[in-house]
Amino acid sequence: MSTWANLGLQDSASPLMEQLIFFHDHALLILVMITVLVGYLMFMLFFNSYINRFHLHGQLIEMIWTILPAIILLFIALPSLRLLYLLDEINEPSVTLKSIGHQWYWSYEYSDFNNIEFDSYMIPTNELSTDGFRLLDVDNRVILPMNSHIRILVTAADVIHSWTIPALGVKVDGTPGRMNQTNFFINRPGLFYGQCSEICGANDSFMPIVIESVPVNYFIKWISNNVNS
Repeated sequence: MSTWANLGLQDSASPLMEQLIFFHDHALLILVMITVLVGYLMFMLFFNSYINRFHLHGQLIEMIWTILPAIILLFIALPSLRLLYLLDEINEPSVTLKSIGHQWYWSYEYSDFNNIEFDSYMIPTNELSTDGFRLLDVDNRVILPMNSHIRILVTAADVIHSWTIPALGVKVDGTPGRMNQTNFFINRPGLFYGQCSEICGANDSFMPIVIESVPVNYFIKWISNNVNS
């Protein structure tokens, strides 16, 4: 999760988020180079005294400043297209999780395991434990296995919501009457926090998401306990 004075992106917990961070750094480097070059040229314009009264056109420089930006855009567009296809790729999932957005909580269904269902509400501040995070912790966390391909199906029951986990590079809109899907791969254990990032009403920031990534054997034990109960 983000910490105090953290100006960068969160540490990635999935290969997709790693690729998103790489592309962000790549595009930012190109933007810095363009900004420095243009800033230098504008700065030098104030201090040179070159004047040519008979200069009407310059085809060479016009070709350069037309072709060069097109080449730079290619260096941004090609990695961007590659990343778009990577984000859209659905591998053979080990677990399918269905998430339904409500005002103002999430419902989850594990349809692969005897249809385990539960609601996930934000814990009020007056009921929060000392080691909890205000406005981010929930009463029922989503338990998912690490090192496994996870497919998530997202929809909504009332208005448009958005299921977002920054550390995993996942943002899926939940639209009433429509089912959206994506996949992710958690490569380390831990707690990963997110929130509804859609303007779905007055309390959209009060429906947080918490994923608890555990080893596969712990996940199987959790599933067995919930099925038996």
